[in-house]
Parts: sequence; C-alpha cells; structure tokens
Amino acid sequence: MSKRPIAMGSIGVRRTRPLVFWIATFAAITAVVILLREVLLPFVAGMALAYLFNPLASRIERLGVNRLVATLAIIAFVVALISIAMVLTVPVIVRELWYFGEHLPLYVRRVHTLATDPDRPWVSRIVGEGLNHTERSIGELTRMATSWFDTILRSLWSGGRALISIVSLGIVTPIVACYLLYDWDKMIATVDNWVPPAHRETVRMLAREVDKTISGFVRGQSFLCLVLAVYYAAALKLIGLEHGILVGVVAGLISFIPYLGALSGLVVSVCIAIAQFSPDWKPIWLVLAIFIVGQALADYVLAPNLVGRRVHLNPVWVMFALFAFGYLFGFVGLLVAVPLASAIGVLTRFSFRTYYASSLYASSATAATETEP
Repeated sequence: MSKRPIAMGSIGVRRTRPLVFWIATFAAITAVVILLREVLLPFVAGMALAYLFNPLASRIERLGVNRLVATLAIIAFVVALISIAMVLTVPVIVRELWYFGEHLPLYVRRVHTLATDPDRPWVSRIVGEGLNHTERSIGELTRMATSWFDTILRSLWSGGRALISIVSLGIVTPIVACYLLYDWDKMIATVDNWVPPAHRETVRMLAREVDKTISGFVRGQSFLCLVLAVYYAAALKLIGLEHGILVGVVAGLISFIPYLGALSGLVVSVCIAIAQFSPDWKPIWLVLAIFIVGQALADYVLAPNLVGRRVHLNPVWVMFALFAFGYLFGFVGLLVAVPLASAIGVLTRFSFRTYYASSLYASSATAATETEP
C-alpha cells in the first residue's frame, strides 16, 4: 500500500501553529492586563501572599493538619499581624506627617535664612540664587508644596481606582489569598498538565529555577528592607532628627529598589538636618554617615547573606524592571516586576545554554576555525 506523500509546506504550517498560538495567547494576556490593570491589585496581592506562604502551608499539611485548616490559620495570622502593625505604625506616621506639615513654613524660613546668609556665600550660590530668582514668599512656597501633595494624592486616586478603597483591598486580598493557597497544588498540577509531555521536564526545570530565584530575592530583600528600616529609624531618632522615624522607615521600605531608599532618605534627612541644626554641622555629618554605613551594610553584609549570589538578579536589571513595569502597569507592575524579571532572566540564560549546546553554534564555530589563516 502506497503512502500518501506529505507536502513540506504542510509540515511548516503544523510547526508554526503552536508558535502562533502561544504568541496570540501572550498578546491576549498582555492586553487584558493593560485594560484591567486598575482592578488587578487585590488579586495580584492575594496571589503574592499565596505564593509566599505555600511552603509553610505544605509543611503544616505534612504534619497531619488539614490543608483548609492550615490555610485559614495562616491567613488569619497574616491579617492579624498586618492589623497590629497598622495600629502601631499608622498613628505615628500620621502624627509625623501632621507635625511636618505644621512646621513646613518654619523649615522653609530657616533654609531661606541660611541661603541668604552673607557669611556663607557658597550656600547662597547653591540655594540662595534659586530662591531669589523665584522671588516667592514663605506662604507661596507652602501653598506650592500643599498643591504638590494634593496633586500626588489625586493622581494616586485616579491612577488606582482599582483599589476603590483601602477597605475593599483589605477584604478582597485575604479572600483571594485563601482560595489560591488552598488550591495551589491543584492549580500547579493543572498548569503542568497543559505542557506537552515531551517538554514537561524542561518546563519543570525552568519553573524550579524561576521559583528559586523569586523566592530567594523576595524573602531576602524583604528582610533586608525591614532591617534597614529599623536601622535608619533608630539611628536618625538617636541623633535627634525631627521626623527621623518616618524618614527612616520609608527609606528602609523602599530599599527594594537598589540605592533609591538610601539616596532619597539621605536627601530628605540632610534637608531637615540643615533646617533643624544649622549652623551646627556635626549632626548633618552624622546623617551623612548613617546612610553611608547603612548602604555599606546592605551591600556587603545583608545582601550577600540574605539574598545571595544564587539569585542571579543584577541590581541594574531589577531597577529597570521596576521602573519599566511600574510605568506600564502602575502599582500592579511594581508587584509583578521582580517575578517577571526573574522569569525573563531564567529563560534568557536557558536560551543561551541551548544555543551554545546546539549544532548551529558548533557548526558556526567550526566554520570560523576553518576559515582562519
């Protein structure tokens, strides 16, 4: 019985269909994320909580505890911990913000006096010319700062309509996290079943590498930010800097963006220190020393031991991912920036390893060697 010849064109079509399918799927997912980015935050936050606490739930389950009971206990503990932290920290932050707003005209007056001091012409050149050029009064500067804060708050509200309110975020996120944490193993099994059997081991290997990278970075970087927040707040409060606790906590928490926390905290702290302690320059040098020591502690002690070299996430790549995804998807983009950067890095390294091990690279290297004189 003769076999029916297969046209080469049909083989090419068959091979390109899966590629077209995955490209179309990726494009559709990207379009959905862009369109619904304003309502995705509670769900992304719930997914992040489920991912972070899945190892703990699995460990409790192996001890003989029902998965549902373990899930409810973990979510209840997390909600209680966040509530206690908010009760303890929100009043302090609100009081610091109120105090800062009340004394803002005084700070501006002090800086203006220092900038126009004839005994310090170098300060006048740096700051005073700008103030004299604008010719704004203290009240105008205060109103400008108030308007700036109002603009930021309005943009945050209009750009984050997905939140609807803090209450909705606090309600939806634990519910989503509870469902995802309870069904995590089933979801992983379902996604694993989607992969063709011939490529299943490769995909599992890549997934394990992505998971190791993300978990190592997130857990290590979170603890690093917490340590820096405590250090900055305690050190600034110890030297008597006004708003030292607020500035230190914020500088530590935003240190997940490399160097941004230290730089922003340094600039704000130095400005406050100049307005508060001038003409005594000793506390100002202490502020500078605090942030230099903090950044050195993060770079040479905390990061190597908490994050580790195995994470394979370059700080420049992390900063680019945070800014790029934050620009494209807002606050949701900040949450998914590190996981997506990790996945892209893992896939890129795998692609290069595959290429170097392929016959295409070997034949190119052989041809290049043969053509050499």
